[in-house]
Amino acid sequence: MIRNKVALICSIVILGICMYLYFPFPNNVMLDAYSTFMSFPTRNQDGYIVLGIIGSAMFLIAIILLVIGMKKYHFRTIVIVVIIYTILPKFLIMTYQETLASGIMAISYDGNGKCNFENVSEDLITGECNLVLHNKSNKAVSFELEFLDSYFMEDGIRMESLMNVAGPYSITIEANREKSIHLKELLDLSGVLKHIESGTSFNVHVNLIDGETKRTL
Repeated sequence: MIRNKVALICSIVILGICMYLYFPFPNNVMLDAYSTFMSFPTRNQDGYIVLGIIGSAMFLIAIILLVIGMKKYHFRTIVIVVIIYTILPKFLIMTYQETLASGIMAISYDGNGKCNFENVSEDLITGECNLVLHNKSNKAVSFELEFLDSYFMEDGIRMESLMNVAGPYSITIEANREKSIHLKELLDLSGVLKHIESGTSFNVHVNLIDGETKRTL
């Protein structure tokens, strides 16, 4: 079944390096990605990401070496490896958060947050955001929540971060609990130069802040 042990070992090592390059913890590595390949962001608002392109090339080389290393079942092996490569980081993160992690490192976020903004008057809008966070540790976790603007907004126009005008938001999540966070604020934007008048944003990104520690989700 194994044709070339050296090629097979090199493939496994390269795949490990690829996973390490953009491991999705503690921060969201795909935050500003316009295009991706597997776990690699290849382009953002500033252009192509060299490290992401190198990682993509390394991944393809690892797959080629995998094929060279196997005598048969090439397609089946590639499918299995790709599936494992995709789910393994999530499994490792989940295991870490449920066993060793503490504080904001134990907080998970499905990325499905939503914010809606409606105009009230010239410099006054209402902002409403909903998201779900999960504390996977055995102790309550307290932190400050900060909203981040979408990287797809042009010319520095603010949207999601407008919620920070009424912040910071102090959040506490009990041990092993999932918490639905609903925030609705009347926002005075007289001191904000560039901002939307109204609109809805999905897949909202946030910062969790605990003293000097920060996570971007």
